[in-house]
Amino acid sequence: MPKPKTRTALLTGLLLAASALAGVNPPTASAAVDPVTVTVNTRAGLATVPDTALGVNHAIWDSNLGTAETSDLLRDAGVQMMRYPGGSYADIYHWKDHTAPGGYVAPGTDFDTFMAAVRRVGAQPMIIANYGTGTPAEAADWVRYANVTKGYDARYWTVGNENYGNGHYGSAWEADDHPDKSATQYARLVVEYADAMKAVDPSIKVGAVLTMPGNWPDGITAGSDLGPWNQTVLSIAGPKIDFVDVHWYPGGTAAESLTRVNHLPDAIYLLRRQLARYAGPNADRIGISFTELNVDAGRNTQPGALFLADVYSALLENGVFTAHWWNVHNGMGTVTQVAGQTDYGDFGMLSSGACAEDGSVCQPPLNTPFAPYHGLSMMKLFAKTGDQFVRAGTDEPLVTAHAVRRSNGDLAVLLVNKDPDNDHPVTIDYAGFTPSAVAPTVSTLTNGATGIATSQSGSATSRTLPAYSLTTLVLRAADASAGRPAAPGQPTASGVTDRAATITWPTATPGASPIAKYEVHRQHGAVSEQLGETATTSFTVDNLVPGSRYTVNVLARDTAGRVSWASPPLTFATGSPAASTCTVRFTANNDWGNGYIGGVDITNNGSSPIDGWTLTWAWPTGWQQVSSGWSATWEQVGTTVRVTPTADNRQIAAGGTVSAGFVGAYGGPNVLPTAFSLNGTICATG
Repeated sequence: MPKPKTRTALLTGLLLAASALAGVNPPTASAAVDPVTVTVNTRAGLATVPDTALGVNHAIWDSNLGTAETSDLLRDAGVQMMRYPGGSYADIYHWKDHTAPGGYVAPGTDFDTFMAAVRRVGAQPMIIANYGTGTPAEAADWVRYANVTKGYDARYWTVGNENYGNGHYGSAWEADDHPDKSATQYARLVVEYADAMKAVDPSIKVGAVLTMPGNWPDGITAGSDLGPWNQTVLSIAGPKIDFVDVHWYPGGTAAESLTRVNHLPDAIYLLRRQLARYAGPNADRIGISFTELNVDAGRNTQPGALFLADVYSALLENGVFTAHWWNVHNGMGTVTQVAGQTDYGDFGMLSSGACAEDGSVCQPPLNTPFAPYHGLSMMKLFAKTGDQFVRAGTDEPLVTAHAVRRSNGDLAVLLVNKDPDNDHPVTIDYAGFTPSAVAPTVSTLTNGATGIATSQSGSATSRTLPAYSLTTLVLRAADASAGRPAAPGQPTASGVTDRAATITWPTATPGASPIAKYEVHRQHGAVSEQLGETATTSFTVDNLVPGSRYTVNVLARDTAGRVSWASPPLTFATGSPAASTCTVRFTANNDWGNGYIGGVDITNNGSSPIDGWTLTWAWPTGWQQVSSGWSATWEQVGTTVRVTPTADNRQIAAGGTVSAGFVGAYGGPNVLPTAFSLNGTICATG
């Protein structure tokens, strides 16, 4: 977590009431020439919005943590979960005497005051048990006080904060008094914490800290651990935990932070693969939370608001149960101008009312909302508890789209224009939904605005998005939703091979008419492809592509032609053939966080030698590449890698193997390939 301000700076900022600097008018934006095509596909269902979705961090150095004004602002923004006692401070905080040795604790920030604020907001707490300088017994006593003595019904408890930052990988910002600072020791103690805490209240959910795929120290193995942090923690503590907790600060310029939101689907995919591989039986019961999010550039201005809405939506549509901004109040940092607005470099979404030490620059008065607060308020208007996210996409990287379908049949669409200089006209196409002729309810947050403007205006199919803006449309359906069958339940996959998979799902509840059949649809971005239909609750899909990821939904259609909502999504991946005339063994070793030493061993399983060969594969993402290689000629075009022999390994004898190596690089989650072709033949993998 970012370090808080010093006590002196905090006290200065929280006591001074200062007027805001006059904002600089942004340059006039021009409209882009070509309209952006937005596609919203209600047949492509994603995750459902939980009642813990919208979160923020509170911290014990913030003397406004418990004030009615702060709580009412958070309530008005739709906050549903609040984290305490504040990032890295959690690993020095002792709840019984409300102290944090080595840190500053503001008056009026004790646990009971926090819980009073939680109740005033109407939220749920997320509490961090002290791992760094605490004990399982101390954490268990906190659970007892919270849920037995006080009856707070605090469900969610994380063991520590960013504990991989304790020096184990060479960088130390997190307090950790344990002589053994390994991932192995953290995992062992998570088990002890979980056992002690659940002995007091078996109904609580206990979480463990993981690293973000594609971000340091992901992929790095240190000391005698059995693997990288995530693998080690899950292998030991997986059966004892209920969720994993991840933080993400994408860094870079405003444009880079906004672009990196497209890393999230692959990051969540990798986290779920790690859970399935390492966390033991029934690993799909383990939830994922992202409890610290923020940017480096534009924290208080429009980039922060755009990032918040885009990243919260991307996480929630991929099934994360809560997303939290870092944080409510923090303090002034480096003052800059961003897209014509004054940015105070403050991680808080509400002003601390701080001034620079020389008095040259002051923030707006205490609790003045910064742009990310308005971004959070836009999320409240857009995605409500029980809504189902559906797939939405655009043909313009600077414009992103998200959508939810509501139980009353309404559709809400969130459009994010990340272009600081240009308005973008958009045309919106709908699949599986027909908007009524009634003008949509439109909410817009523009660059430099002090709030969200809402009206009922325009068309459901076209409009112009202002530069650097958030726009939400809420649309009524032209056709009534009454009488539809309920959506089928969660599908599962079995018998997955390189070319086929059997999809099975629970029976859907009929509406006004009996169910006639089920349709199985595959998601291609925001477009659906119907793979088949059946009158039963199982369907085998053939002709799949080896080494590919598939996301499918099931829809029920009744005898009157009414179609249900989409089922929850199912994502599975095909592998390689069980047997082939060739086998490829792909290795990735000595990972250093954004690269590794890779290798391919190619075995000829045939009875005749191979004279001349070409090995190809496709990277699963656009940010992976071969930097250099040896023992072969290496080429990459787009995401496709082509490997050809040198003069001395051109021939592979029957039963023989040749090897080649490369340096792999990645700038995001490193999803490794699983299908390889040798001279056009798909190989088995070893």
